Amino acid sequence: MDNYIFGIRTVIEAITAGEEIDKVIIKKGLQGELATELLKIIRENKINFQFVPAEGIDRITKKNHQGVIAYISNISYYSIEEIIPQLYEQGLTPFVLVLEGITDVRNFGAIARSAECAGVNAIIIPTKGAAQVTADAIKTSAGALSHIKVCRTDNILKTTKFLKDSGIKIVAATEKGNTEFYNNNYKDPIAIVVGSEEFGISKELLRTADSLSKIPIQGKIASLNVSVAAAIFLFEVVKQRSND
Repeated sequence: MDNYIFGIRTVIEAITAGEEIDKVIIKKGLQGELATELLKIIRENKINFQFVPAEGIDRITKKNHQGVIAYISNISYYSIEEIIPQLYEQGLTPFVLVLEGITDVRNFGAIARSAECAGVNAIIIPTKGAAQVTADAIKTSAGALSHIKVCRTDNILKTTKFLKDSGIKIVAATEKGNTEFYNNNYKDPIAIVVGSEEFGISKELLRTADSLSKIPIQGKIASLNVSVAAAIFLFEVVKQRSND
């Protein structure tokens, strides 16, 4: 079960103290000076929040929640804008994984497990609209999410452009690719982009990629599970860099 705290003042104090918050749910129509202060602090700290009916909060806890519950993050998040310069300063070749809209927590956990085993420096995930680092995700990842650096972003497209400006090649793993995945050079700084289970990678993000790469499928089923596809790409990087 995920950790959460409740009560307007308690949540305000937690955010002010620098506690990592995944999400805040707020009762619809909540009013008052403290509620206004809470919303101000949430927005200033760019914390994900959602308004829900009172019964939605009551289903989580019957205690005196005052219309507010905050979920405490299971990990500490990092800034990709700080990680990349550090990698270069250490003489390392950046190896980044960008997940755009992975919604199934089991897929997310499995991908994170493969990424940690492959030596990925950081995973980038959206703040909203995707699976987050919950207790279930950590369990599915076999604990990998407690070891690999996870970065959240409000704008995947903007973050990907930052990676490009930092000298990192963007390889999109997509069935729409015009080249096989193993024909890329992964020895240089690289970011592998994986899209959602249902829709794949967005058109906007595909347009920013340096390479649209596919896994050649020989069978009758048109595609692989996203976690399997991600692992294939990641370990091609390992293979090429190991042979360097």
